[in-house]
Amino acid sequence: MNKKSKFLSYTVSYVIAAIIAFAVYYVTLPAMNLQSKGFYTYLTLVLALICAPIWIFNQDKGFLSQILDEMVNSNKHKKKKGEYIYPKKGKGSTLMLVVICIPLVVLLLGSLISSTVFNARAYSEIITVSEEKFEDDMPKTDKVTNIALMDTDTAKIIGNRTLGSLSDVVSQFEISENYNQINYLRTPKKVANLEYAGFFKWLGNRANGIPGFVMVDPVNNNAEYKELSKPLKYVESGYLGDDLMRKLRFSYPTKILGEPRFEIDDLGNPVYIVPCYKPQVLMFGAEDVNEVIIFDPCTGKSEIYDLEKTPAWIDIVYDGYLACEKYDWKGIYSGGFINSIIGNKNCVQTTDDFGYVILEDDVWYYTGVTSVNSDKSNIGFILSNARTGEYKFYPVIGAEEHSAMASAEGEIQEKGYVASFPVLINVEGEATYIMVLKDAGGQVRRYALVNVEQYSVVATAATQTEAMSKYKALLFENGIIDDPGNDPVIDPSDTEEITLLVDKITLVAHGGESYIYFTGLSSKNEKIILRKAVQDDATLLFVEENDTIKFKAKATENASIFEVASWEKISVTVETPQA
Repeated sequence: MNKKSKFLSYTVSYVIAAIIAFAVYYVTLPAMNLQSKGFYTYLTLVLALICAPIWIFNQDKGFLSQILDEMVNSNKHKKKKGEYIYPKKGKGSTLMLVVICIPLVVLLLGSLISSTVFNARAYSEIITVSEEKFEDDMPKTDKVTNIALMDTDTAKIIGNRTLGSLSDVVSQFEISENYNQINYLRTPKKVANLEYAGFFKWLGNRANGIPGFVMVDPVNNNAEYKELSKPLKYVESGYLGDDLMRKLRFSYPTKILGEPRFEIDDLGNPVYIVPCYKPQVLMFGAEDVNEVIIFDPCTGKSEIYDLEKTPAWIDIVYDGYLACEKYDWKGIYSGGFINSIIGNKNCVQTTDDFGYVILEDDVWYYTGVTSVNSDKSNIGFILSNARTGEYKFYPVIGAEEHSAMASAEGEIQEKGYVASFPVLINVEGEATYIMVLKDAGGQVRRYALVNVEQYSVVATAATQTEAMSKYKALLFENGIIDDPGNDPVIDPSDTEEITLLVDKITLVAHGGESYIYFTGLSSKNEKIILRKAVQDDATLLFVEENDTIKFKAKATENASIFEVASWEKISVTVETPQA
């Protein structure tokens, strides 16, 4: 091959190589960081693309060389059919192969020397855990109506139902699968942004962007579509320059980016919270969050913060699975790697799932701690702050979560309901699991409370309030608490006195329970309804129509319906309005 054809061959080859390298980077988006495993994989490809033309065009009359030579100099080098000589091994082939393999060797060796095999102690010291007293640190739960028990699957059902009522939106968009638990204005919520329903929907709607998001109330089991004044431009379902991760990568080419999480700030503005990771042990070991990016998906602007400067309104910085994994490093490797394999002395680990606990203005992950031998019981549980990464351990011995779930399901096994992963609460100083029971369609049918230390103590009911009332009664009957209180559910300070002339009494069966409803006119000439579970106060069955009753009751979400706390029959005439 002469100089002219060789120069042309190299030029064409490296242009093609550059295009391939950029295309791969554009699709895979590796971090340009020496502590990123993806970087070494990408570097191997780049080196291969660099070396390939050198190898091809420096062979002794190589096959491809001769073809290109003939294309450029077709009149000067006539060859007979079958006269091509296949490539021989060039002198630099071995060297080029070594160069290409260097990143892979670094990747393999770096992974090995950074592993728990050689650094068990370093992994175990990534976090510190304080031991706390459960009844002192966890506030008592009386008002169970503020507990978020909804799991992601149920949130999806409710969210999709809400979006389905908006014909102009549902035809073009779908709800993200990633519902995120947040604490919005000290109220638990689950939020998920809308996404483009495929490439062509993105193509047709990208000029206007994503119009809103869905907010699900995990306490009251309802959802609301929130339309934005300024649409989302950068989302995970976007393509080309509208892709969220691509926008982030080009803004932060060296950062090891975690999974973006959609949240809203205290003013209701949408943001993505993106954790940035850094290995804590040698090259690749024990990746942990070291910075946080707050990304505005409407404008594409972002800010990066050190962990200690992260704004307090952010709820989720640490992933729940990472929070459990870091505790496992401590629990399993504190005694060294060999002990984690042989003997397992003092080795503990988290259970295989986690829930959420809202304390003050923070979201905490909750999970049980059990022996690595999986003996179906917990030696305690941990709380991990989703924003700060703080850990607390509570030495409460009892049933692990799945045993408690099985106990709740067994209470009404004939219905075939399935329990969700529970939330841990404090009821009269007792560690208690509270969970929902769902039917085959994913609808919440019952609520259950299970005592952690005595998981045979189980209460189920159709509402959280009724379940709590039954549970406190069981604690009293089993001698676990001394006094369930005169009103174990409704705080007297939350009630109001209502005098009602009863004109209608209705018995309703729901979820295996019977409820009695009283409809009538109050002394203020207001048409209201009062209700109570019959099993909570069977004496209400003796109330008759046209009786005048003085109730102490608490308002519900529906302003015209009140929950009865106590009652007494009186002889007070209630004036009716003139026709």
